[in-house]
Amino acid sequence: MKIIVVSEGESLDSYVADDFGHAPCFLLVDSDTLDYHVIVNEFADAPEGAGIAVANAIVSLKVDAVITGGIGTHGMKILEDAGIYVSYDEEGTAEQCITDFMRRMEHKRKFENQPSQ
Repeated sequence: MKIIVVSEGESLDSYVADDFGHAPCFLLVDSDTLDYHVIVNEFADAPEGAGIAVANAIVSLKVDAVITGGIGTHGMKILEDAGIYVSYDEEGTAEQCITDFMRRMEHKRKFENQPSQ
């Protein structure tokens, strides 16, 4: 799974950022290997519209999910309309949040695949 982690820094030890649009950078992570690529947020200093610009940029990366501390309604709608799963209110390091997210997704898949009675 390709995941964007909205991050305060450039490593998996960095904390997940609270501000989606104004975060310093994003980590494009392969959830299977934890290999990642750092993307500097060119919209971090934008006075307005940063969340929308970031969401549109993320859509172009064809990712499966976004992990963030916080996100506004406009950015959320853009990502959800593109079929990107958004996990928000995340706290901790990027690596911790990815591990927790993948565990939750596995539980969700198991629950959805159970036969109904």
